[in-house]
Amino acid sequence: MTRTAAFDCGTNSLRLLIADIDEDGTMTEVDRRMRIVRLGQGVDRTGAFHPDALERTFAVCDEYAEIIAQHAPQRQRFVATSASRDVSNRDAFVDGIRARLGLEPEVIDGEEEARLSFLGATAGVPDAAAPQLVMDLGGGSTELILGGAGTDSAYSMNIGCVRLFERHLATDPPTDAQIAALRADVDDAFSEAAQHVDVSAARTLVGVAGTITTVAAAALDLDRYDRDRIHGASLSPAQIAQTAQRLVSMPSAQRAELPYMHPGRVDVIAAGSLVFARLVELIDDAVTRAGGRLDIRVSESDILDGIALGLART
Repeated sequence: MTRTAAFDCGTNSLRLLIADIDEDGTMTEVDRRMRIVRLGQGVDRTGAFHPDALERTFAVCDEYAEIIAQHAPQRQRFVATSASRDVSNRDAFVDGIRARLGLEPEVIDGEEEARLSFLGATAGVPDAAAPQLVMDLGGGSTELILGGAGTDSAYSMNIGCVRLFERHLATDPPTDAQIAALRADVDDAFSEAAQHVDVSAARTLVGVAGTITTVAAAALDLDRYDRDRIHGASLSPAQIAQTAQRLVSMPSAQRAELPYMHPGRVDVIAAGSLVFARLVELIDDAVTRAGGRLDIRVSESDILDGIALGLART
């Protein structure tokens, strides 16, 4: 058995998973934490990490360092994704993480992010029919990864809930023109992605990350955020579109009162739900035109689980 500690530092959240993994790949969760740090605050506009965003991130690292000391993992890996690729002051981020955790943060490229996302997502839904298309919708980017036993093709799009919220949704709730501009960005990004990933071949779409699981909680009308009920849930394109419309039409104060809504997602979930709904619409249309039928599943197992599983296989 190997005890691992996996860190996933994205545009919106910083997450930690400590897990024991047996030789056959069975994972037993020891501790799982998620904190909204909004590391990508303003990155799309300025190209640099905001000092406040770094301060929030480092404070969570201090918290996580105490947890790591309690559980003594044998192997650790700190992975940073979209926002950390785009910035001019990456060294300040790297130095701060190293000083607090004693780890060298890895700013991974889209290909490695796709591999880890696919590993984690598909491990969580082993009954999903192949080929599987994993959609990892983050704060700064969204990955589409197609595969069966492993990754066949992947593409990272620079459309995420934080990036497109800051770029387009200036009013609360947003206007029709703002929504149309956001959807146009999604269409442009998907058009390029479809040149690299044959989405029409998919039989199962596996959606992962906080935006998608929160939309699932809304579609299921949960009275709290319930990982067990969200994990493995099946959704239809119509359900997703209707849920996105409902979330977008609410002012943020009303979204904040939803029992499954994390406070750190209240503002960006409008953009995230629009991205999710539009991508599902485009993918489902491509599959249907190719004569297939798409099963849409939601997984609570994602890149964080993939990092942990990858550590155990090293």
